[in-house]
Amino acid sequence: MNSKNSTPHPAAKYDAEVGRTIPYYDLFHQETISIIKAMQLEPQNWLDTGCGTGTFAEKALAAFPNTAFVLADPSNEMLLESKKKLANVPSDRVRFLEPAATQDLVKNKERFQVITAIQAHHYLSRDERAKATLACFKLLTQSGVYVTFENIRPFTKEGTEIGKKYWKLFQLSQGRNEETVEKHLKRFDSEYFPITIEEHLSLLRKAGFSTVEMLWLSYLQAGFYCIK
Repeated sequence: MNSKNSTPHPAAKYDAEVGRTIPYYDLFHQETISIIKAMQLEPQNWLDTGCGTGTFAEKALAAFPNTAFVLADPSNEMLLESKKKLANVPSDRVRFLEPAATQDLVKNKERFQVITAIQAHHYLSRDERAKATLACFKLLTQSGVYVTFENIRPFTKEGTEIGKKYWKLFQLSQGRNEETVEKHLKRFDSEYFPITIEEHLSLLRKAGFSTVEMLWLSYLQAGFYCIK
């Protein structure tokens, strides 16, 4: 498994397609912003890894006017779209790293009060995912907050099959055709590699986070927040 962004959506069409593919995707952004606000944090530096086209960063920049954002993604095409979208944002508010997977960012000398990884790590193998999670832990300041959303695996084989059918109905309701949806669902365990909620919690605890909590669960996606 390589660590490049493996989304099937071309960067220029990503925003339109992801909302038709992942239920409540926009709410992942809002809930991330809301949990940081609930903690009454005023982060100086915020790393968004797997930033995609910069849609989340655009919202977070507006919500946290005193925060400087660093954006990272393994896909150069995604970073180019982000740069276009955020072209009018001052350079002291947003900065882009060279294309890199999260696990490779550990070499960065900067430290951040907040790190987000929204639908960014489920393409990774188990070993790569563990390295990416540990990198986020190391890149945080003490008491820093990590928020991540990912596709998940249900606990049972039957639950997985039901979850796929449930997800299929959503995608069909959004206007995707049967062939496209079936192709997408076949990527489960072949192009992206979800783990269960229990495995996520265990992975986050093993990385060293003192607080590990669930933030969100819907369909085959879950969100977690952690404090170093």
